[in-house]
Amino acid sequence: MPLIHECVLTTLSPQGRPHVAPLGLIEEGSHWIAAPFRPSTTLFNLEHSPKLTASFTDDARIFAGLVTGTRSFPLTDVEGWPAPRLSCALAHAELEVVSVEEDATRPRFVCSVLRTEAHRPFMGMNRARAAVLEAAILATRLDRLTREKIDSEIAYLTIAIDKTAGEAEREAWDMVMAKIAAHLDKA
Repeated sequence: MPLIHECVLTTLSPQGRPHVAPLGLIEEGSHWIAAPFRPSTTLFNLEHSPKLTASFTDDARIFAGLVTGTRSFPLTDVEGWPAPRLSCALAHAELEVVSVEEDATRPRFVCSVLRTEAHRPFMGMNRARAAVLEAAILATRLDRLTREKIDSEIAYLTIAIDKTAGEAEREAWDMVMAKIAAHLDKA
């Protein structure tokens, strides 16, 4: 399996409007690959604008917010680059699409990493942040999973939340759990 960098991508509409979305970038040699599902705004934007920015954050609330519908996180312009980064990013990478591998479900946009820049220190790993990230990914796949699978994943991830979460991680966890609960209530 390849290394995947979980990040927040900023892509640009044909009119130059930024769109932020969570996405795992696949590292393949010297290239990183964005493989958004069809249909999606990220996919549409990449088809029309080859420049994107990957923001790296340790704020679990960003991923939780993005999968629960919040898209209005503060952005900061990047000097000499069209796609802004998250203002709260620890670091960002400027990427340019160099080729596209077509696919009916998930085309692969092969990107060169043109530049990376650090903005704040990374203060280490945290199991609760990782659990929120996994729950956020789970929340994007609810229609494809059984109730038993959802329940077992949440039960396991709750252990890390209970043992290691701070206030921000608990807030993010609650956001994602509300989305999952709403889905399960409809099922």
